[in-house]
Amino acid sequence: MNMTDVAKRGLVLLGCGKMGSAMLEGWLRTGLPPTSVWVIDPNPSDWLKEQGVAIGGEIPPNPAVAIIAVKPQMMSDALPDVKSLGNGKTLVISVAAGTALGTFEAVLGPNTPIVRAMPNTPASIGRGITAIIGNAMVQDDHLDLSEALLLSVGDVVRLDTEDQMDAVTAISGSGPAYVFHLIESLAAAGMAQGLSAELSMQLAKATVAGAGDLAEQSDENPAQLRTNVTSPNGTTQAALEVLMDAKTGFPHLLRRAVAAAANRSRELANG
Repeated sequence: MNMTDVAKRGLVLLGCGKMGSAMLEGWLRTGLPPTSVWVIDPNPSDWLKEQGVAIGGEIPPNPAVAIIAVKPQMMSDALPDVKSLGNGKTLVISVAAGTALGTFEAVLGPNTPIVRAMPNTPASIGRGITAIIGNAMVQDDHLDLSEALLLSVGDVVRLDTEDQMDAVTAISGSGPAYVFHLIESLAAAGMAQGLSAELSMQLAKATVAGAGDLAEQSDENPAQLRTNVTSPNGTTQAALEVLMDAKTGFPHLLRRAVAAAANRSRELANG
């Protein structure tokens, strides 16, 4: 199964909010014909209406893939729309946070090939990272197709087991919020040192974004990049002695934060 099959048999997109729109924009940009796409969304955006895709109405009987991109709390209302595709040759991909493979199998049937995916919000600008895991019915070609579709919004990694998804959720799924809070806190610290709110925020945003790009593009690891900025007994070292404190610094704080997020993910998965 590949993108040619998708163009021929069709793709059903259930939910076209920010994530769904970002994916659809990527697929259309890379050559998927609009006439091969069926979107089910109760409130289609003006942008969606202009794309030439089918909105609502009858979905094809045997599409290559159905992608579930609704919010988790809307899942029970949305799943009946694709129940008819279960136990067939349609690959079902879910990008709904916190919904286990077993939940979909219970509705769609155990013989349905299902891939669970966890993207993050930078996917909306094509800079996301998505983790995927398939159920027992998923073959290598299903994973290849899932990866090809999700590469439209950023990088893709494959997990070995579904229970890894809780840790992934805590790192990359929730992680953008930690970085946004870092930007907020850095800007507030700049204001405390006498800079204006506007200048502090500009410096904080550009610093975090630039450092992230450098970490991603450099051949050196983040520890070495940190060392490169740190002159002996200089300003950076003074700051790092606070941030790297074993009891009160980043390492201890982030370990606690990530553990809290992962534990909450497990609780939600278990109802």
